[in-house]
Amino acid sequence: MITAIHKRRKNKRNKTSHIMPSHPNSCFKKTTLFAIAGVLIAIVPAAAAPSLGLDTAIVAETAEAGSFALVTQKQGASLVLDKGDWPGVLRAAGDLQADIRRVTGVKPALEIGRAPSGKSVVIAGTLGKSTLIDSLAKTGKIDTAPIAGKWESFIITTVANPLPHVAQALVIVGSDKRGAIYGIYEISEQIGVSPWYWWADAPVKQRNQLFIKTGTYVQGPPAVKYRGIFINDEEPAFGPWAREKFGGINSKMYAHMFELILRLRGNYLWPAMWGKAFNEDDPLNPKVADEYGIVMGTSHHEPMMRAQKEWGKHKKEYGNGEWNYATNEAGLNAFWQDGMSRNKHYEQIVTIGMRGDGDEPMVEGGDIAANMALMEHIVADQRKILAKTVNPDVTKVPQVWALYKEVADYYQDGMRVPDDVTLLWCDDNWGNNRRLPTAGERKRSGGAGIYYHFDYVGGPRSYKWINTNPLPKIWEQMSMAYEYGADRIWIVNVGDLKPMELPTEFFLRLAWNPRALPKEKIADFTRRWAEREFGPQHAADIADIVSRYAKYNGWRKPELLEPKTFSIVNYQEAERVLAGWSEIVAKAEEIDGKLPREARDAFFQLVLYPAKASATVAELHIATGLNQLYAKQKRGSANLMARHVRGLFEEDKNLSNLYHAINGGKWKHMMAQTRIGYTSWNDPKTNIMPALAEIAIPDEASMGVSVEGSESAWPGESKPAKLPVSDSINQQRHAIEIYKRGSKDFSYEATADKPWVKLSATSGNVKSDQRIWVGVDWDKVPVGNSNAIVTITRPEGESVPIQVSAVRSDKYTRKNTKAFGGLTGPTAIIAANATKNIEAGGARWDVIPDYGRGPSGMTIFPMTAASVQPPADSPRLEYQVLIPQAGDIRVDLITGPTLNVQPGRGVRVAVSFDDQPPHIIDAFAGQGDGRGGSHSPAIKDWGTWVKDNARTMKSTHTISEPGVHTLKIWMVDPGVVLEKLIIHTGDVRPSYFGPPATNQN
Repeated sequence: MITAIHKRRKNKRNKTSHIMPSHPNSCFKKTTLFAIAGVLIAIVPAAAAPSLGLDTAIVAETAEAGSFALVTQKQGASLVLDKGDWPGVLRAAGDLQADIRRVTGVKPALEIGRAPSGKSVVIAGTLGKSTLIDSLAKTGKIDTAPIAGKWESFIITTVANPLPHVAQALVIVGSDKRGAIYGIYEISEQIGVSPWYWWADAPVKQRNQLFIKTGTYVQGPPAVKYRGIFINDEEPAFGPWAREKFGGINSKMYAHMFELILRLRGNYLWPAMWGKAFNEDDPLNPKVADEYGIVMGTSHHEPMMRAQKEWGKHKKEYGNGEWNYATNEAGLNAFWQDGMSRNKHYEQIVTIGMRGDGDEPMVEGGDIAANMALMEHIVADQRKILAKTVNPDVTKVPQVWALYKEVADYYQDGMRVPDDVTLLWCDDNWGNNRRLPTAGERKRSGGAGIYYHFDYVGGPRSYKWINTNPLPKIWEQMSMAYEYGADRIWIVNVGDLKPMELPTEFFLRLAWNPRALPKEKIADFTRRWAEREFGPQHAADIADIVSRYAKYNGWRKPELLEPKTFSIVNYQEAERVLAGWSEIVAKAEEIDGKLPREARDAFFQLVLYPAKASATVAELHIATGLNQLYAKQKRGSANLMARHVRGLFEEDKNLSNLYHAINGGKWKHMMAQTRIGYTSWNDPKTNIMPALAEIAIPDEASMGVSVEGSESAWPGESKPAKLPVSDSINQQRHAIEIYKRGSKDFSYEATADKPWVKLSATSGNVKSDQRIWVGVDWDKVPVGNSNAIVTITRPEGESVPIQVSAVRSDKYTRKNTKAFGGLTGPTAIIAANATKNIEAGGARWDVIPDYGRGPSGMTIFPMTAASVQPPADSPRLEYQVLIPQAGDIRVDLITGPTLNVQPGRGVRVAVSFDDQPPHIIDAFAGQGDGRGGSHSPAIKDWGTWVKDNARTMKSTHTISEPGVHTLKIWMVDPGVVLEKLIIHTGDVRPSYFGPPATNQN
């Protein structure tokens, strides 16, 4: 129940107020410094580096012994490159020149094709492509052995007397073109230019001098070969933005995107494709991509480098115009051959195979054997086209087969493609990997990859508006993918890109080196990201805000929220949700007021808007639920709550308008995606005000009373009012609410007929809804079960008796019962708070911090551990639990919605008490075979799992004697992520999260 929603201070950016209740203490911890580790030679003592690339700061503002002066005394070292180097390397050097000027105001000379001269110069280039670099290697001035012949690797090193007339050089050498580009951009990031300087207006720290610390720094090769993003679902936000700012989704826009991808050490792009044709809309698109050094691809259903729009535009030119290989083989082959002839000189990964036109099944409801045979024929013909147009040795042409929806079924039923083709496994569109390579599949020369989603259009509901992707879940799923050998391609659907800035960077940085970003350092990554963007002073708090808004959105995506999502009457659930949102919004607004003006646009985009707008939508739905409940209870405040909902609806609109106005309207349209008013999987055309209830309020004094745990109201309800039971171990307190049913104020009195009842108030004047907390004096209550009556009286009117029940034990007390649980109600336990954690068979349960709904999740490491049959070789978690009464006991395991990623393996765990045999439960028992449906996968409860972003696995056990018992959770399969345990007898009140967890006594 929520009696009132208190106003807090107005945001300086917005005259409308954001209204939430006071909040409890945060359970989120501050984070500490961390860096992504790379190979490092001649290690320089680490410092607080702004870069998320190298794990040490190599740039200083003061000179040290042997350091290289990049800028000093208003003079910058010349940037020298060989004119024969790759165009992308020469262009990136121009970016470094501009970045140095952004930081210092000094524009160094960029000398291409000239002999180096001067006291200090920067020499950058590609091994084997730059005569300058090759000459330094040949004369022994630099050692290129650590990167020679490797993919996308680089060295940054300081060299004394590298060439005649040059006293010192900073040398940036790449093993290939992107290796050199990454090395150049590492210097940009180190001097203080964020990769998001353009895409999020990240502020640039001004410095007068820049020195590079002496040493040699090596990074690469990346763990995942191709690392990229997919711009998708780009209407109604990204598309209108690009058309207004650039005249279209064209090469002018893509130039900024290509640069960003490279600054984040990505290399791969699937371009926007909703009614877009990358190669035809702007013929410069592929040329500019290749010059930058971006590997292009097409989405999972657009084969042979041709966009779906191209077929719609040209299909009459190709055979009978049908997108059906069975009836238009020649036409489709000609269409594909023309595409490959057009793009054959560019670096690309060619999507092969075929789906139906418009990302639909190839033959809806057709015979799968016939479809498989046809698909094999399609792939064979496509490879003939590749051999003819690109390379006679087709195994040298990078190809990918996306195992998406029904195509995954073909593979499941035995269809195969040649070994040199990369198998692109897909998640379920909701961030849960469906399948990962088996031991045999890991031997394929083409390897495997993952197509992942931060954004999706489809069932059970589209989610396109805001970041709902907590980093710990991304880490868990993608680290598992890497451990199972999916390391050739990682591509993520980022929707409009904004506001997915943080998860996008995390995804690409993780792909560079997953082993260097263990679970213990996820929070540190976020803190370092915040420090890079906004400096160290507020970095810990900013990291906390962005982590928590994504976590809260991950509880249930905003598009899925409804008035009754969070319980209003049980466990103070809705109130606790609002409290969490209130805390981070207040913190964000406080920081916003302290930041310098030049940082506030970026802060609004990256921190304040996503936190505050998400909080507004969450509160709007909760307030709608309150309005509807209050109307049912005939509360006068129902109408006030309706007014509040309308205010929140307007505030959501105002926040979007603010976003669209910042930096001169640079990001106009970017937050145009609707998020309120969904009634099906598809997004509404406009945000829709929820249905509200308003009531007629009599002109009189009339009292209403409600109690925690019930939606009923008294007087007027036939059944008696009862509060939930309290017990002497948990020592709960419960709420009574008193409110006006008429327009006039009144006074009330609250009395108890037993001395052990404690009331937070015994009288008062009701001008607005009032709350009384009912507790128990445990020194006064008798041992056993006790009942009392609290009576709420309006002196000149109504009187409502309320039953209060308490249970006290002298055998089981807080002091002598070292166990979880109490004498009444369910017991909820955070999985990580196990009494014992026992390893076995080379495997262990270990914590993923901040995973899921609560503070953490527990899963099995190594992630590739073999399945076991407990108790043999099965690691287990043990919990001491007080069971106050003998009988049947239910155990609910709240887990992440992970899927069965290996053929023939379930998602199983075992549960037992004491010495009873483990009872195995499988999340997939009775769920169907998981074959692709119209909104994959066809698993009976999958829709519930992904909407809740959690799954409940249940078991029942018989306990013959009351007392403290040992609850054991055994590993059966890896991949289960255990968040919370609920032990109960069927007395769990309805709510979204279930009862709050308690600590062991």
